[in-house]
Amino acid sequence: MEKKFKGRVICKGNYEGECVVSRQGLNTLATFQKSALMNKKKVIGSDQNNPDVYGKNLTGVALILPQTIGSTTGGLVIQTICQMKINPSALLFSEEIDSLAASGVILAKNWENSNIIAIDKLGSDILSEIKTGDKIKISEDGTVEVIE
Repeated sequence: MEKKFKGRVICKGNYEGECVVSRQGLNTLATFQKSALMNKKKVIGSDQNNPDVYGKNLTGVALILPQTIGSTTGGLVIQTICQMKINPSALLFSEEIDSLAASGVILAKNWENSNIIAIDKLGSDILSEIKTGDKIKISEDGTVEVIE
């Protein structure tokens, strides 16, 4: 069975590779800040309250999530990890992107010349039909599909 999803493009791009799926809201500060503050070469998820991302490499992967949650610093955290070049390749939202994540990816794209991809409104099925470790392909038109 083909697994294909179409969403709204916030920041376009193409990607082919591995994904990590967070079935709950992603706390950007708790997840990314530790790696950024320690000037690491990659982000290892540090939010102990989110077992879907805790301890996983998030740099260079497609991160599938419902929305970001938490502190109002969320957009700045996304912009910072993009500036450091340790960001996920893509943020794929099952729901509508929240304003903090939107500000972070748009600022990163325009001010940091980041290549981060952001697509929202992919639908809740993406969280159950795609698993961490699956290989996916993202197209500039907002299509996300699992590569068999």
